Amino acid sequence: MAFESLSQRLQETFKRLRGKGKINESDLKAAMREVKLALLEADVNFKVVKDFVNSVSEKALGQKVLESLTPGQQVIKIVNEELINLMGGEASKVQFSSKP
Repeated sequence: MAFESLSQRLQETFKRLRGKGKINESDLKAAMREVKLALLEADVNFKVVKDFVNSVSEKALGQKVLESLTPGQQVIKIVNEELINLMGGEASKVQFSSKP
């Protein structure tokens, strides 16, 4: 239930960002505030949330937008990369045995 709520809140936040042709600092702050609240409501540790939001904000404000991405997509890309780093950095495959 908490994961569904977190997912929904993040989707709503990023939907608003995607709709903007240009993102300014106040747009980014508002989006990061929503992300922060969503993560805290999902019982993510405060320090982890704070570090995550600071890292995303720092990267998003200082980064040139890639030609193939809109500013909203760029922020979403940064959030995705930071979430991957937060979860351990590399995708790991689940190995299933043929016998239970």
